[in-house]
Amino acid sequence: MKTFTTLILALLLTASQAQVTFIVDSLPGYTPPEDELYIAGNFNGWNPGDAAYVMQKNADNLWEITLEGFSNGETIEYKFTRGSWETVEKGPNGEEIDNRSFTFGNGETVYVVIYNWADDGGGGGSTAAENVIIMDEDFYMPQLDRYRRIWLYLPPDYEQSQNSYPVLYMHDGQNLFDEYTSFMGEWEVDETLNELEGEGYPVPIVVGIDNDGQHRANEYLPWYNPDFAGGEGDEYMAFIVETLKPYIDDNYRTLPDRDNTGIMGSSLGGVISLYGAMKYQEVFSKCGPFSPAYWANYDSIWPFLAETGFEQDILFYQNCGENEGGQYINRMYQMEDTLNALGYQHVSSKVIEGGEHNEDTWGGDFEEAYLYLFVTGTNVAEENRNIRPLKLYPNPVTDILYINRLSENPGAVVRIFDVNGNLRLTDEKPKKEIRVQQLQPGSYIIILKTDETSFVGRFVKM
Repeated sequence: MKTFTTLILALLLTASQAQVTFIVDSLPGYTPPEDELYIAGNFNGWNPGDAAYVMQKNADNLWEITLEGFSNGETIEYKFTRGSWETVEKGPNGEEIDNRSFTFGNGETVYVVIYNWADDGGGGGSTAAENVIIMDEDFYMPQLDRYRRIWLYLPPDYEQSQNSYPVLYMHDGQNLFDEYTSFMGEWEVDETLNELEGEGYPVPIVVGIDNDGQHRANEYLPWYNPDFAGGEGDEYMAFIVETLKPYIDDNYRTLPDRDNTGIMGSSLGGVISLYGAMKYQEVFSKCGPFSPAYWANYDSIWPFLAETGFEQDILFYQNCGENEGGQYINRMYQMEDTLNALGYQHVSSKVIEGGEHNEDTWGGDFEEAYLYLFVTGTNVAEENRNIRPLKLYPNPVTDILYINRLSENPGAVVRIFDVNGNLRLTDEKPKKEIRVQQLQPGSYIIILKTDETSFVGRFVKM
């Protein structure tokens, strides 16, 4: 009976599995004959050069690949590349195309026509403005021993003036200016800034750093996630701060001080933007995490914030789409609470109505983010320089925490937060000593607020 049952289960399992073979029936005539073809999709983390998903030539000399182990009724999304997003497939006129999709159970063979590649775009087309240039196709990253394409947006009057400009560093450079090199559409950063400049607003130099697909998650996550990737964020940020920024400041007319330097990115790029701004507070005063995927380094980022703490004020502009769900929205507001607890009083968090996790949503909110970070928020940052460090003792503490500023500010309010930004204790009539024996062991952030000044400190409860 046991053998019969095992056989039935095996048959049922086999019957539930499905596969599909993709065969490329037509390629652009200019496709380099030495290049390999890959399939990338939601089944492999959208890795454009995954060796496990390289296609092979069949007996008819056509590229093909078979995907196995899926279930009937399961739907996948995918695109074809030549190993990177710079060489992703495009439409008949070189335009961006929607993700392909396939539902298992609808046949076992799919014939594919690829019309164009992004690095040709049906004849070298581009949607980038004239004041966008490729600074370098292969800029060396010594911290990672890699090379990367670097884009520059120069303000429209750059060549006609002797002005110096603020600088905004942005990740996923291929998605910022040009639809022909983008993954799923461009942000239109150049069009947006050119319009703002025409309306009389100051605009910055924008430095766009390409991802290379294969190492994107590794470089954009500071800590390794065994279920995902990561762990090279320190080296990537060191590249920006120690190699790229000095080169930009030496070769272009920039305002190199922190008050005129910002960093911005989306999804995993939002994570590395916040991490970089916090780690290099002497370099960046403006940070724009768009749809930040804090969940990818959730166990590490909050202790990092508590350990790093407040050094210099930073303007933060966070956003995420309404349709991205609690994984993004809840974490975004948790980050706002944590940053506020650290002493950063100017954190803007926005849920974009109808927004999705894509370039169209991010590009649509870029103008508001830029104006907040570089125009309207600048004076706010100046006003917030009265935040002061708070001296605490003993630290670590067991029962009673003494605060040196309380005797000078009898009307002060004290709030204590844990490293996740959760309010744990409030005292609206504090004395010089605060009893903390009810707190669980761990790290805490304490804020002493008066009508005129805020003091921020950290302590460890034993």
